[in-house]
Amino acid sequence: MSQILLNVLYAAGGIAGLYFGAELLVKGGAAAARKAGISSLVIGLTLVAFSTSAPELVVSVDAALSGNADISLGNIVGSNICNIALILGLCACITPLHVKVQLLRFDVPIMIAAALMLTAFYFSNHGLTRLQGAILLACIIAYTVWSIRASRRANSACPEEKPKHDITLTKALALIVFGLAALIIGAKGFLLSSVYFARLFNVSDAVIGLTVVAVGTSLPELATSVVAAIKGENDIAVGNVLGSNIFNIFGILGLAPLVKPLSGATLNPIDMGMMVFCSVALLPIMRSGWKISRLEGAFFLLVYCGYTAYLVIQHG
Repeated sequence: MSQILLNVLYAAGGIAGLYFGAELLVKGGAAAARKAGISSLVIGLTLVAFSTSAPELVVSVDAALSGNADISLGNIVGSNICNIALILGLCACITPLHVKVQLLRFDVPIMIAAALMLTAFYFSNHGLTRLQGAILLACIIAYTVWSIRASRRANSACPEEKPKHDITLTKALALIVFGLAALIIGAKGFLLSSVYFARLFNVSDAVIGLTVVAVGTSLPELATSVVAAIKGENDIAVGNVLGSNIFNIFGILGLAPLVKPLSGATLNPIDMGMMVFCSVALLPIMRSGWKISRLEGAFFLLVYCGYTAYLVIQHG
């Protein structure tokens, strides 16, 4: 009984950490964007997105060092599916997400290109070589530099309105650091509790890995985007998901093969196909009315539920 109570406390503490961490990260990210002279959208696409991808980075690099290419690659593929189908779907159900032209002209095509590059690289040798990793890493550097420069040019021509009582850049960065720490600790606590209760009800390790752990590494993105959507920070909510997906492939799967080449992976083509499908489907959905409506959000949630059911049936 004491073990059950302890894990209930882990779950409660994890949820609290995720909520308050997301609050701090969204507030700090929005303030940092204003102080740095770049848009909230670009902060969501870069700083916030890269920060919330920390769990995926740790898992994939550690798996690469251990020689487990399936976990290193599968973690990213599963996370990217979860980011679009579950997180954007849930956020859109909470409030319709309005989309800026920049996303459709540049960021969504880059995300699609990243998914297609990963798929092509993977099927060429069932893994990733150091050269392929270097190419992916060069892409994230170029993407980040271009995004920041383009945003500063646009902001200097048409600056965003600043609140009368804005916080300092130092305080904004402190909020981001503390928010990220709370997110990671909260995600860890919630994940430990979830695995415990799943095993308590005799759920297999395969299903736990494909569902609980896959969602667990995406909890920072989930919490951040949901809180941002509730607070009306649509740019951070959408930018966080798209930026995370771009960084997951170009950044994390660029770094992991440089540490140790990923070889002998056995990912299911359906998993790769689902990642590409979710990425491509986002383009026409965003173009329809320049927003992701509640109905379209529900569609993504149904896609994720169907994919999860498939995983459970295949590995249960």
